[in-house]
Amino acid sequence: MSEPQVSYASETSHAVCDVCPSLRLPGGAFDVLARPSRDAPFDPKTGWRFTAQKVPVCVHPDRVGLPAAAYATDALPLPWQTPPPQDPEEINAWLRAALTSAPPHAVPEVLDRASALLREHHPGVDVTAALRAVLA
Repeated sequence: MSEPQVSYASETSHAVCDVCPSLRLPGGAFDVLARPSRDAPFDPKTGWRFTAQKVPVCVHPDRVGLPAAAYATDALPLPWQTPPPQDPEEINAWLRAALTSAPPHAVPEVLDRASALLREHHPGVDVTAALRAVLA
C-alpha cells in the first residue's frame, strides 16, 4: 500500500495562512512550531518563516492540522505514517492522532492503512470496534 502523499494546496479544510508553506509543500517537507518563535524568523522576501537550517516552518499547528514537530528537520514521520503502538491500550490515541491530522483527501487511505497495520500487529484487537470508538 502506498503512503499518502499529502498536499494541502486545494485539499485542506483548515484555514491556513495565505503564505503557509503547507500550501506549496507536502506534509513532512516543513516543520511545525506551536507558535511564532525567534528560532524561526519571518522572511519578508518569501513570506515564510525558516529555521536556522533554512527549513520552512508553519506556526499554526491547529490550522495546518499537524501537531508541532520538526518533521523536515528531523525527518520525522507524519502522524498517519507511524506504526501502531506496542501497547493495545494506546491504539485509540494512535488512531485518533492519525485520523485527525490527515488531510481530508487522505483519510480513506489512512483508514485502510491503519486497519491493515492493526490486523498485522495486533491480531486480537477488534479493529472495527477501535475505529468506531475513535470515530464516534
